[in-house]
Amino acid sequence: MSLKVIPLIIVSFIMYNIVVMLGGDGTADEILRKPIFSLPMVSGEKWVFSMGDLLMLLTMFMLFIELIKSTYTSSTQMVDHGLSMMVFIACLIEFLLVKKATSSVFFFILVAALIDVVAGALIGIRTARRDLNIGGE
Repeated sequence: MSLKVIPLIIVSFIMYNIVVMLGGDGTADEILRKPIFSLPMVSGEKWVFSMGDLLMLLTMFMLFIELIKSTYTSSTQMVDHGLSMMVFIACLIEFLLVKKATSSVFFFILVAALIDVVAGALIGIRTARRDLNIGGE
């Protein structure tokens, strides 16, 4: 089994837990709003990039890669899909039971895990059907 079967959304899940659980005594939103850097804009305003923004960017990038991975047909696709479902269930349980997981950033990680599961199944079925049609001709 290779590293390709590991769902990449778990990276966002783990990073969120590291940042929030080790980030201090504040609420999750307070910890995630801590600025990483800020840039002055032409308009005169400052653009502030926070830890929550970094986690969202990481999540979107990981979801993009997962969607690309789901277009390939291989014997490990079912393992990847099963692990993606487990990541979604873990995210859902944590969202419902852990105080520091009640933030919008974690909710979007949960939604990304759900999209990974649903899109992975739909794209996998579609590509498998296409492969069967090509093989049957």
